[in-house]
Amino acid sequence: MIDHILLDVIATIRRCFSAALLERQAVEERFQVDVFLGDLSWETSYSLPGEGTPPRVRADLSLDWPTWSQSAYRSWSIGEPPDDLPELVVEIALRIQRLTAMPDPEALIAVLPEESPLIGTDTLERAGPTLEQSCEPGGGPSPCAAEVSYEGTYRLDESTLEDPSTLEERIAALARWVASTLVRLGDLGLAFLPPEEQSERS
Repeated sequence: MIDHILLDVIATIRRCFSAALLERQAVEERFQVDVFLGDLSWETSYSLPGEGTPPRVRADLSLDWPTWSQSAYRSWSIGEPPDDLPELVVEIALRIQRLTAMPDPEALIAVLPEESPLIGTDTLERAGPTLEQSCEPGGGPSPCAAEVSYEGTYRLDESTLEDPSTLEERIAALARWVASTLVRLGDLGLAFLPPEEQSERS
């Protein structure tokens, strides 16, 4: 069995986001290795339950474990104090999609705080919104979407490295925040296109 703090973080995210009543989009999950640089990355997506396909609101979460963090973790695991403790690069993109028209960016920002809750001693900082519109062939309805990302780092302190169970409380708070933020986005009163399965039946 592989014992690694990154796997503990991933397992805790899955457990806490499920406990927050979020639904994992299994087809969106990816674990990747950069064979040239050695960096590891993991991506997953969650939505509110009962949203249809694709969901109206979705959270895309990505973790990057850089090579230097792996070196620092290895040094710590064999009893050699590293110069810096390892850290994860975290991004959470909150996406509202299947829209019938472009949303007002100010209305989105109004319900999104500038920072996430604390993850250890750090927070994720909000970036500006991104708007997009698809062009459908044959003159069909053109779905629109908007996305706002939160980015930052999570520094793994000595206590977390020694006892990964301490991750639970920190990530559970983040999962609850993501769930409540998705609810706020879904409650903005915007008009949505029907889910794909409903469109196919009509």
